[in-house]
Amino acid sequence: MREISAEKLSYVIAKAREMASDVEGREGGGSTRAASGVVRVTAIEGCAAARAELAGFIEAMDEDEQCELIALCWIGRGKFTREEWESALVEARNHLKQPTADYLLRNPKLAPHLESGLAELNLTIDDFDLRRR
Repeated sequence: MREISAEKLSYVIAKAREMASDVEGREGGGSTRAASGVVRVTAIEGCAAARAELAGFIEAMDEDEQCELIALCWIGRGKFTREEWESALVEARNHLKQPTADYLLRNPKLAPHLESGLAELNLTIDDFDLRRR
């Protein structure tokens, strides 16, 4: 099994956070300038650009990396436990019939789920090997 690199995982988490903060900013309406539409349109365009960039990045990953990303997300949201890592990978491979990016980017909590998955596996972004348990 080829493992996803820390750099790739860091990038996915950072972009997912960026998208979530753009969405929260749009929905919160905290800016008075948003009433003019200028800030709101910029945030929407920024979120769409970040989403497209992240989708392209995920789809460019090989199947093993995509499976690990899905499995890590599932562990982070509690669908699987750390002991079920191999089962999560098997199910993730079966899940690849639909585009991985479309599936993952529908999750508004993608970044926290990936981070929780790392924590569940007792790993950090700096020192992980997703095959260790």
